[in-house]
Amino acid sequence: MTETQQVRTYPFSEELGIHVDPIYAELRSAEPVNRVQMPYGEVSWLTLGYEDTKTVLTDPRFSRAAAQGQDQPRLREEMAYEGIVGLDPPDHTRLRKLAGKALTARRVNAMRPHAVRIAEKCADDMIAHGSPVDLVEHFALPFPIAVICDLIGVPFEDRGKFRVWTDGLTNTAKPVMSQAEELFAYMATLVAQRREEPTDDLLTALVRARDDEDQLTEQELLSIASVGLLLTGSEAVSTHIPNFLYALLTSPEHYEQLKAEPELIPAAVEEMLRFIPLNPAALFPRYATEDVKLGTIVVREGEPILASIPGANRDPEVFAEPEKMDFTRESNPHVAFGHGPHHCLGAQLARMELQVMLEVITTKFPNLRLAEGDEGVEWKRGLLVRGPKKLRVAW
Repeated sequence: MTETQQVRTYPFSEELGIHVDPIYAELRSAEPVNRVQMPYGEVSWLTLGYEDTKTVLTDPRFSRAAAQGQDQPRLREEMAYEGIVGLDPPDHTRLRKLAGKALTARRVNAMRPHAVRIAEKCADDMIAHGSPVDLVEHFALPFPIAVICDLIGVPFEDRGKFRVWTDGLTNTAKPVMSQAEELFAYMATLVAQRREEPTDDLLTALVRARDDEDQLTEQELLSIASVGLLLTGSEAVSTHIPNFLYALLTSPEHYEQLKAEPELIPAAVEEMLRFIPLNPAALFPRYATEDVKLGTIVVREGEPILASIPGANRDPEVFAEPEKMDFTRESNPHVAFGHGPHHCLGAQLARMELQVMLEVITTKFPNLRLAEGDEGVEWKRGLLVRGPKKLRVAW
């Protein structure tokens, strides 16, 4: 029952690097659904097992829309702007379907050769700079920003602005709404340009869905383009690129494996998505719209619940030797991109970019290694994502 559960501070610790706190495994066995208190907001339930996490992410009795206006459990004092993430079906289904039409598998596949050229240019810039170099500054940041900006249709000279907005929207110490307002105002200018001069980019496709089909409001259009695609499409990839390289270079046998067997790169991307946590804590709580039983726990109507992706992705009931990074894993149904209605809209784009990154880096830098010295790796702090702020590499 709720009143007998110990309430633990969450996140459980300030975990830096790519590690998952061992308490996740301990609690998964003892209390797979437990009570936690985040820095802000009300006490919440937290799932740590794979099946419970999938249930919370898919069961319509756990509502994202019901979270709006609540004192949601969260990492920063100010409520985040959530856009499409704060909706339930059918509104969420309508918007996701429209955005999905613009971001098709065909469009992503067609972008791959261009993404390769961008990645090779970033790698060549690293070589021109000389060893050692900060991989974050010279590859992890410019590569995904260039890809997503080309996809949406952001002018090249404006790309630097998005690093400022991304930092503001993911920094727990900065006011998020002012950053969102600046981003929306900029995107509204681009939307007006596309109405006057349509092009063959994703933003034009969204504008047509708004104007010709009357299926989007202006605010919905700006939300999908700004937060749903532009920011999430660049931030997750720019964080995971140095995460992946740090994992490979601290386990050099895995780097050698990918050089010798490049056909393993797609499986390696899936395994590192499973193995490496992106966020320091579970985000986007759902609220129960009625009493729901999870194992021996009853989540009462009106109570929030958080779904732990790292907890689910390390569940030994689903993944053999879950604490081991294995590129030959036969079954890997990870939930790194979420599950169900809110499965990440840009998942296929992120997969493509991460695959291209590994193909280019392992080819261009067969002798890549971490630069010597304590200054080689500096980890992000106070953000909604976790990864290296600086990753100096040498060859």
